[in-house]
Amino acid sequence: MASPLCPPPDAEDKLRDIRSVTDAALSYLGADDFLTALLGRVKEILDADTVALLLLDSSGRQLIATAASGLEEEVSQGVRIPVGGGFAGRIAAERRPVILEHVDHGNVFNPILLEKGIQSLVGVPLLVHGAVIGVLHVGTVHNRVFTSDDAALLQLAADRAALAVQSLRSREDRAATAALQRSLLPSALPVMRGVEIAARYVPGDGPVGGDWYDVFPLPWGELGVVVGDVAGSGLGGAVVMGRMRSSLRSYALEFPDTAAVLRKLDQKMQYFEGEVMATVSYAMLDPVSGQLRISSAGHFPPVVAAPGRPGALAEIAVDAPIGVADAARRQVTTLALVPSAVLCFFTDGLVERRNKPLDDGITRLCETVSPGPPESVCISVMGALVGSEHSRDDIALLVLRWQPEAPS
Repeated sequence: MASPLCPPPDAEDKLRDIRSVTDAALSYLGADDFLTALLGRVKEILDADTVALLLLDSSGRQLIATAASGLEEEVSQGVRIPVGGGFAGRIAAERRPVILEHVDHGNVFNPILLEKGIQSLVGVPLLVHGAVIGVLHVGTVHNRVFTSDDAALLQLAADRAALAVQSLRSREDRAATAALQRSLLPSALPVMRGVEIAARYVPGDGPVGGDWYDVFPLPWGELGVVVGDVAGSGLGGAVVMGRMRSSLRSYALEFPDTAAVLRKLDQKMQYFEGEVMATVSYAMLDPVSGQLRISSAGHFPPVVAAPGRPGALAEIAVDAPIGVADAARRQVTTLALVPSAVLCFFTDGLVERRNKPLDDGITRLCETVSPGPPESVCISVMGALVGSEHSRDDIALLVLRWQPEAPS
């Protein structure tokens, strides 16, 4: 008689098979190939006719059929199951295994299960750090009483699968985020008489965020300058950043007033994006007069350095960030630049470091910025504030120098 502490031989075999679900070989597969191999093994191990994986969408309200074997229609038809509804929705809502000995209209939401003649089902949640990210279920076309041991084996597979799926999704999200951010940065800096420009963008070691800079000529001859930082990280933050960039460009063409542009941007983001929060600095530089008009939605003022004067944060009005309040009134500060003056716009990744006061980074930046060629200023700033260490946060840096042309 087997010891109660030791599983029977067939259970040990199944446990070995389950452990192989996310073995080293699978870790080298792409997401689609991995899921196909995963479901094939689960289906074989549990001697089932169907197996399906549904993953939670970004809203957390629906499960989306992502991969299946024997139920391919779920994926091809884009089946969505509301959390709390039907079999899979119940598993996600209750975060525990569910066994159905008999499938009927009263206990399943997806009609494909009935059309395929599924008689019995067992499903379990995919959990990562206690949070549901999806549901894994198997079924048979004949009556079968799934046991608690079957559910436990399926849960073991789901636990391993959840970590692997999360890792794959994180890897792909990071790649997509980085690609999206690169595509949204200016492909080439504009050439404008009287203004020299240089820039840097460096992604951080942590989750890629929503930092960006933009610079573009305006129809009436001025230069638009933008630096922003969307709260949050990952693909979602980058997508929001892209929407903000596009919207701001549109408003910049419509309103020759920096405060009006940020006010419209704030209204749009609060209405359509809900919980988004971001800091943005938008300025317009007249390359003939050297006049700079700037509005700030919670963002750092730029550092200004002029011949004979050390670098210092510009004295400008700073209003509420985008998305946090009904800022009906936004302010414009006008700065009169002197010839050869340098403006340094930046995001917090450049000056913030763990266990160091923010003021230390600001002071160091001001000491480093000098009225020289923008490319040289970028080199000096990145060397002094970043050096060989890697910042956890993204860094956006934009440097401009006003060099008015001598009258003919």
